[in-house]
Amino acid sequence: MGALLSVLLFAAVVTLVIWQPRGLSVGWPAAAGGLLAVLLRVVPPGDVVAVVRIVWDPTLTFVALVLISLVLDSAGFFEWAALHMARAARGSGWRLFIYSVLLGAMVSAFFANDGAVLILTPILYEQVRALRLPPAAVLAFVMAGGFVADATSLPLVVSNLVNILSADYFHVGFAAYAARMLPVDMAALAASLGMLALVYRRDIPRAVATSDLPEPFSAIRDPRLFRFGWLVLALLAAGYLASHPLGLPVSAVAGGAAVALVAMAWRNPELRVPRLIAAAPWHILVFSVGMYVVVFGLGHAGLIALVGRALAWAAAHGTGASVLTAGYLAAGLSSIMNNLPAVLLVALGVGGSGARGAPRLAMALGNVIGSDVGPKMTPIGSLGTLLWLHVLERRGLRIGWGYYVRVGLTLTLPVLTAALLALWAVLRLQRAA
Repeated sequence: MGALLSVLLFAAVVTLVIWQPRGLSVGWPAAAGGLLAVLLRVVPPGDVVAVVRIVWDPTLTFVALVLISLVLDSAGFFEWAALHMARAARGSGWRLFIYSVLLGAMVSAFFANDGAVLILTPILYEQVRALRLPPAAVLAFVMAGGFVADATSLPLVVSNLVNILSADYFHVGFAAYAARMLPVDMAALAASLGMLALVYRRDIPRAVATSDLPEPFSAIRDPRLFRFGWLVLALLAAGYLASHPLGLPVSAVAGGAAVALVAMAWRNPELRVPRLIAAAPWHILVFSVGMYVVVFGLGHAGLIALVGRALAWAAAHGTGASVLTAGYLAAGLSSIMNNLPAVLLVALGVGGSGARGAPRLAMALGNVIGSDVGPKMTPIGSLGTLLWLHVLERRGLRIGWGYYVRVGLTLTLPVLTAALLALWAVLRLQRAA
């Protein structure tokens, strides 16, 4: 009976998270599901304490990163960067397309995938419309931006909430993670560019009138905050590298940067800082705790043990099998149930597989790749994709699920495979060195 309740509760929570009836925040169904799991004795109360210990640092880090993004956006930081990118294209449609993808990858790397979706998507959409591109070209640019925001959110621990959760769970430091995943992200970026160019080769115009766009400096709304933002970003990068050796939680570094930027922005009343603070994704704190409790319920029902047995088989067959099994399993689960519960399921499965050493690390990082790239197969795969669809729909561009799945499968499977094979190669080279 307990196993059936766990499965039904999980299915109900995931359905409400994906559907979001009447704009329901994702935090409410996850919180209700976690509370019901405890009240129905699907999960013992002690597990809630364990969950809080696991998720507090990743979720606070994620909230701080999005808040940093919102403050910098209020100063004109991202619009300035996008205008520079458009100017650098020098009238070439293909250069504009490639630079848009590269800009999306950079924003995703440093400000998290949801930050890229929330801030860069409307900027790029308005720019390509201002260039009077045909509808097919506008669709190509926004699809590319949405895809790359998740598919290239691999390089740093802070590039995706999935990465932060996994690195914290498996105690992988910032530098150690980057040393393995930066080359993987380069492979994912190259594969993404190749597949996007192949799919949209007929829709990208040869020439665009980028000279009609305003000068980049015109986008800067607060020059002092703009300059201070560069200093904070430099200190933030140094803090990330020092966090693991010093034993500091990543959330302390990101939170300190967010507080510094908010304090500087508060001096300009036109930026409406209280509204920016309210716009930060505070609901993710509640969502993470509630969803993890619900996933723990699946563990008590035996599903995580089943995942663990599959991963134990992979660990016994070496690093390559570990990478591919964890990656494809996480991708498949993400595409049908959303990547946040999927990454938790596979992480707990790795923990229960008994794997140690190289196979354990290979599965942990393969899980990250599968949970970052794999969700792009369906619109429900990640909160970032759901947010991206919502942002576009508010601007009058509706992308049908049938079209999305068709293009998503075409783009995702080759990119996912390239990233997983790149991780396998990186791990082999590092072991041999």
